[in-house]
Amino acid sequence: TPYDPSSPYSATKAASDHLVNAYCHTFGLTTKTTNCSNNYGPYQYPEKLIPLVTLNCLEGKPIPVYGTGGNVRDWLFVGDHCRAIWEVAHRGRNGETYNVGGNSERSNIDVVRTICQIVGEETGRGSLEELITFVQDRPGHDWRYAIDSSKLQDELGWKPTTTFEQGIRETVRWYVHNTTWVDSVRSGSYRDWIDANYAHRSGASA
Repeated sequence: TPYDPSSPYSATKAASDHLVNAYCHTFGLTTKTTNCSNNYGPYQYPEKLIPLVTLNCLEGKPIPVYGTGGNVRDWLFVGDHCRAIWEVAHRGRNGETYNVGGNSERSNIDVVRTICQIVGEETGRGSLEELITFVQDRPGHDWRYAIDSSKLQDELGWKPTTTFEQGIRETVRWYVHNTTWVDSVRSGSYRDWIDANYAHRSGASA
């Protein structure tokens, strides 16, 4: 469907795509654009929904859920997304935009309850749904995001290979067994490591 941003945040994303397309059209710049649904998987920063819920379960903290939790999102496993980007970069047509979706639409509350169940199984604590806390919805919170990736599938043969059931279990287990990494991100030591090892490659000072 045509771009129709409904918030300042989504408007900035649409604007960046339009700017890229303008450079391609006006100056002949080689461009290939991908738009994706919600990503998830190992190493995602802790403030995102899936790691946040997982970690709150582990720590016995309340799990905030906006409104009734009925908002729907499509979830795309990070490995599938990486394959899609590779395909577009190497085989996609210049100046084209490709949508990348996971074919895994779920309501937020269903995602949260699934995580509670998996963490409970992994830790032997049983159900952790009592931690779910419904909070006031945020302004302009879109009810549903969906994406049609048929163009990418038809032209380049890509399709997601990880089901949500497989990906969410792998992801939650990763966070359960990698709390040291999470602690390093929260403390800032991970950012210090990134700066020490990569800042010089971009010419920035550590």
